[in-house]
Amino acid sequence: MKFITSICLIILLSFAACLYLPWWSIVFASFLVTAFIPQKPGKSFLSGFLGIGLLWGALSFYKSYLNEHLLAHKVSVLILKMDNPYLLIFATALIGALVAGFAALTGAYLRKKKA
Repeated sequence: MKFITSICLIILLSFAACLYLPWWSIVFASFLVTAFIPQKPGKSFLSGFLGIGLLWGALSFYKSYLNEHLLAHKVSVLILKMDNPYLLIFATALIGALVAGFAALTGAYLRKKKA
């Protein structure tokens, strides 16, 4: 139950933080949630990874879908050298998920060190 709760909290806090703060505010949300909810480090990493991966994947797909993937097609050609907007959405979600996962892992190790 802690695992699902931490994923939901990470999603909610990150979404709220990114409305007013830069994109890297997901680090603070993931760190704080896993620092206050005790879990093993592996589960903490996974909760941060899944929380932000799902959030950023869903948001980037939604934003891209609204404009019929026009911008995603152009940016994927520039960055990935191929016309695949879904791969760009996956890369976006993966980058955010890794950043949040390592922040969550840091929060779990900090809690473990204090105990």
